[in-house]
Amino acid sequence: MSISYSLDMAPTENSLLQIAWQLCDVTRAAGLFDASTTPELLINEGAVTATGLWLRVGDERSDPRHPVATDLGFTPTVSAMFELARSSEQPDQQTEMIRLVCGLLNRVPGDAVLHFQFEDIWLLRRAGELSLSEREDLWPPQRLAVVTQPYRRATHAFSEE
Repeated sequence: MSISYSLDMAPTENSLLQIAWQLCDVTRAAGLFDASTTPELLINEGAVTATGLWLRVGDERSDPRHPVATDLGFTPTVSAMFELARSSEQPDQQTEMIRLVCGLLNRVPGDAVLHFQFEDIWLLRRAGELSLSEREDLWPPQRLAVVTQPYRRATHAFSEE
């Protein structure tokens, strides 16, 4: 089974294609995509970075029972999925994922949550305030160093239901 993370977002004004453009641009700027990777590819099939991290952007269906809506108070409309490659070191890929997520959050306003399969919330941005989990295993110093926005540390969780 693959290890995947989701960045569920409720962007204020951006469409799915605009968010795919932004993520593609952030990934290119990091030197992880070449010019052949398009936003349309991110939406349709997903794309693999130079280090093996697979990315895909998609619509979130509006569902009042969605765990983000019920537990965190906002309804996501777009989701970016990050799947780790089995052939690479997981901590390095997780740090790469954080670098890309932070780059995207710098460009796309609105509420967002990065989580591991609705179990662990890595970061939450709500009402413009970014909070990172207090878990040191998720946020070692080298990973905290790639966060470019002001943040506070707070632990959030999904309900057990």
